[in-house]
Amino acid sequence: MSAIKIQKPKITDELTPTNTLDMEETYFNLFEISNCSVIGEEVHRIRFEQVVFKNVRFIDVNFKNIELTDVIFEKCDLSNANFSDAIIHRVEFRDSKTLGMNLSDATIHNTLFEECHANLTSFGYSKMKQVQFKNCSIRNADFYESNFTKVAFDDCDLNETSFSGTSLKGIDLRTCMFSQLMVDVENLRGCIVTPDQAIGFAGLLGLVVE
Repeated sequence: MSAIKIQKPKITDELTPTNTLDMEETYFNLFEISNCSVIGEEVHRIRFEQVVFKNVRFIDVNFKNIELTDVIFEKCDLSNANFSDAIIHRVEFRDSKTLGMNLSDATIHNTLFEECHANLTSFGYSKMKQVQFKNCSIRNADFYESNFTKVAFDDCDLNETSFSGTSLKGIDLRTCMFSQLMVDVENLRGCIVTPDQAIGFAGLLGLVVE
């Protein structure tokens, strides 16, 4: 299990509960938003600070350049949401669905994805520092040319995920499941794997293991 230390969201107990979002605003602070849907909204550079989302569905949402600081998503559905170019700091995604979510070109620091359905999520060109994926399904996700600093994958399904152009030096995949990854041979140097996983990578090197 990862020894990476991630700063938790700093959230006060005094949050204002609501089940609606006034999308004429672009800054939300000190809210607990629950049991609602955000549908068809397109707002660039929207900001959420010290906000908890519970059981919120984001449908056809384009929040390019979103800024999230000290935020928790719990049992939320963010499938296909566009959060590209996001700035994300001290955020937790818990038991949430990010299927097909666009987090490309995002800056993601001190963030936890736990028990999330993150298949087909796009993290291409993202910059990640102190990020943990824990008990997540991340099949067919895309980490193309991402930059990893202290990133952990613990007990995740990574089958057919793409790490093309991304260095896996120091990344420990021993607790993860996959039969195939898309990764460049030169970027495997320093990746930590089990003997069985190493045999799977042998094909990338043109080796025949008998």
